[in-house]
Amino acid sequence: MFSYTVLKAWVKGSTWVPIFEVDNKFDVGTLSRKATNFVMGGWWSGVPTLSYDSQFLSKVEEKFPKDAELIVTCQKGLRSLAACELLCNAGYKNLFWVQGGLEAAEEEDLAREGTQPLRFAGIGGLSEFLGWTDQQRAQAAREGWGYRLLYSIRLVGVFVVADALFIGAQQVGRYLQDIRSH
Repeated sequence: MFSYTVLKAWVKGSTWVPIFEVDNKFDVGTLSRKATNFVMGGWWSGVPTLSYDSQFLSKVEEKFPKDAELIVTCQKGLRSLAACELLCNAGYKNLFWVQGGLEAAEEEDLAREGTQPLRFAGIGGLSEFLGWTDQQRAQAAREGWGYRLLYSIRLVGVFVVADALFIGAQQVGRYLQDIRSH
C-alpha cells in the first residue's frame, strides 16, 4: 500500500511513493506554472506546485514485485487513479484503488499514524485555517458550537488584518502624495 498524504497523517505501514513531487525549481520556465497554481487555488487549498516524477515506476519496482497486491490511495483519489493506470500498464495486476481517496475513507477503515484524521491530512492553506473544507464543516456539524466559534473568530481575524492592511496602504499612499507635493 502506498499513499500520497503529506506528513500530517498516513496509513499505518504504508509506503509513500508519490506520482507527483513538489516542484521546488525556481526559474523562468516554472514561474508561470507557479503563478497559475497560486491563482487557481494554491493559496486557498495549500497545494504546492507539483511535477510528474519520471522515476515513479522505477521507485515502485524497487519496492514491490509485479505480483504484489497494492492498495493505492491519495487524498482525493485522482492522483492514485493516475498511478493505478501507470502501474497497470507496467504489468501490475493486483491493484486496488480507494475511490474518493482518504477523504472518503472512514477513520476505522484504515489504521492511521500521524496527528490528524486521514480525511484532514491533505488539506491546508486558507481553507483549512478558516475551517471551510467539506471535512471540517462535517466535523463542525458533529461537534457543535465550540468548533464553529473557533473558526468564526479566525474569519473575523482575517477581515481585521485585511482591513488594517488596506487602511495602512491608504495611509502610505497619502504620505507618499504629501512627500511628492512638497
